[in-house]
Amino acid sequence: MLQNREIFLSTQKEAQTDEPDEGEIFTVGTIAEIKQVLKMPGGTMRVLVEGLYRAEVQTFITYQPYIKAQVRALPESMIDKNPETEAYVRALVAQFEEYVKISKKIPPETVGVIVGIEEPNRLADTTASHLPLKLYEKQRILELVDVNERLNYLCELLAREMEILELERKIGMRVRKQMEKTQKEYYLREQIKAIQKELGEKDDRAAEVEELKARIDKAKLPEEALNKAFKELERLEKMPPMVAEAVVVRNYLDWILSLPWSVETKDRLDFKKAEKILDDDHYGLEKPKERILEYLAIRKLAKKMKGPILCLVGPPGVGKTSLGKSIAKALGRNFVRISLGGMRDEAEIRGHRRTYVGSMPGRILQSIKQAGSRNPVFLLDEIDKMAMDFRGDPASALLEVLDPEQNCTFTDHYMEVAFDLSKVMFVTTANSLYNVPRPLLDRMEIIELGGYTEEDKVQIAKGYLIPKQIEEHGLQPKHINFSEAVIRKIIQEYTREAGVRNLERRIASICRKTARKVVEKKEAGIKITVNNLDKYLGVKQYRHGVAEQEQQVGVATGLAWTETGGDILSIEVALTRGKGRLTLTGKLGDVMKESAQAALTYVHSKAEELNIEPEIFTDFDIHVHVPEGAIPKDGPSAGITLATALASALSGKEVRHNVAMTGEITLRGRVLPIGGLKEKVLAAHRAGIKTVILPEDNQKDLMEIPDPVKKQLNFVSVSHMDQVLAESLIH
Repeated sequence: MLQNREIFLSTQKEAQTDEPDEGEIFTVGTIAEIKQVLKMPGGTMRVLVEGLYRAEVQTFITYQPYIKAQVRALPESMIDKNPETEAYVRALVAQFEEYVKISKKIPPETVGVIVGIEEPNRLADTTASHLPLKLYEKQRILELVDVNERLNYLCELLAREMEILELERKIGMRVRKQMEKTQKEYYLREQIKAIQKELGEKDDRAAEVEELKARIDKAKLPEEALNKAFKELERLEKMPPMVAEAVVVRNYLDWILSLPWSVETKDRLDFKKAEKILDDDHYGLEKPKERILEYLAIRKLAKKMKGPILCLVGPPGVGKTSLGKSIAKALGRNFVRISLGGMRDEAEIRGHRRTYVGSMPGRILQSIKQAGSRNPVFLLDEIDKMAMDFRGDPASALLEVLDPEQNCTFTDHYMEVAFDLSKVMFVTTANSLYNVPRPLLDRMEIIELGGYTEEDKVQIAKGYLIPKQIEEHGLQPKHINFSEAVIRKIIQEYTREAGVRNLERRIASICRKTARKVVEKKEAGIKITVNNLDKYLGVKQYRHGVAEQEQQVGVATGLAWTETGGDILSIEVALTRGKGRLTLTGKLGDVMKESAQAALTYVHSKAEELNIEPEIFTDFDIHVHVPEGAIPKDGPSAGITLATALASALSGKEVRHNVAMTGEITLRGRVLPIGGLKEKVLAAHRAGIKTVILPEDNQKDLMEIPDPVKKQLNFVSVSHMDQVLAESLIH
């Protein structure tokens, strides 16, 4: 201040450095003249300077008490405008004018000042001072002594700034439009609210939307369902209340919120209690009970486990449907049941799309909603009774439902979001596997429920049916008394079934008549006996097969399996003069007729060993008859019985009356295994048979026969027809 009032000003490379050395200071700076010094509160000073010209540091002299340096001026000579410089000047002025128009941060008067500057040096520096440049960009402009280079660099910077400004302008317009739209909607909604308030009307739509939003937040939906719910809620909010589509959206939201997405019941893992519940509800049925207890054991060990898919197969009335309820009770789960009998429409399983009027989810999700949990016991009744037509094939739609690998993402056409069915325990029932499609059968674990034995039926009647019917008819145990002999007689002479439905009906019939007598006060207590049973049930309706009382020629006793259990089958063969024709009667199926042909061929081949005259086959007609001709009979298991009856008739040898047999025969006399052995053996035992001939390969099936029955019968395993004839014919 005391000398020429000039100071050299240069910038630090890093502003944070308090004591910079020579490497941290730019060497090109400005010689400035100090115009004014003001002392500010707090001991600081404010210095007003005016830049004069560029200068460059030659050397740094000292750093204490302040930095001193030797500098060299970089004077800018007045140059004549050449065409290149003129072009740069014009480009710079034009770009600056455009920049000021777009920017709106620089006053328009500045353009007039810039345009009025004729010197290229001054024009460049003045333009640079109005631009929002970074430190290194300003320093570079200061260091560019050559005017053309400086003008060119400024043109580049201006072009970049204009591009950024254009992008900012577009973004700003987009945001402004969006805000204007939102503000407009908000303003209009507020107006509607104000109008409704003035009219004294409530804003039902807003309240409904708020309520639905609160329900969605509380429902713990999975992410996919949550997004779908909010999307539909947004649609509902924007719709006019009277639009038909609004009802569809509202119904959809009600459905999506009523499904138990995260509600789960806790399994009862008490093994003994579950076993007791199953035993209390059902007598016998060891296999299904064992399977349920296995599942419980695994469930106790492994926390995460997919629900099993069981298929209970058996004749009517053996307790398939009621077993499903008992499974749910034993596990402590909710229970739902749908009947598939006669179902033809695929939409019953998967639901209708929302494009249809009155569309709804399928029966699967409807039942899950009804259950109120995502892991119920789900009974699909009569899976073998489904049909198909032009509306689709429901059996094929069930392929996804009954596959643990796929049903975790089961998608209903109506819901359009995946629902996890993997924790559901599916139990299906069928009377026969014949009508169930193979791919569907492959997805299920088959558990066969055979018909009840007579002993089983007696125990079921005593332990379950009689107490139940006495209670249902308002009677007391003192009013009526059934003996075991009466129960057996009802089973043998008044019912013919594998299950116990008809038995229960007969017991109910006796209870009804007893109830009438009690009301009329004719009798205080009634004892049902074998002698007075016909007063309550009428004459006996069925005759169970009884073994022949004496040996006969041409009559052999076979064993048959029917849907109602087992029965014995007498096969009769008679010879009449003729031309060697074979006649078969008794409503036989094709397989049984073919068995008779094979049996005759075998006997013909063994004619010499059996002492059969060769002319019998040409001079006599052979008539084979199976009694109870109105009942259809089929299957290959009567093969050895047919062969025995033919051999007896043609050779004249008698057949033992207390021997019954079952087995398929081949042309060479081999005996092949058959099915339904348990029912057949029980029928033989009931008929008073002493010896049962069975195929060698069926020896393993004797494990299923109750021990009391096994002790009273003699079992002969055979592999060839010669053994059968040796055992059955009296030589």
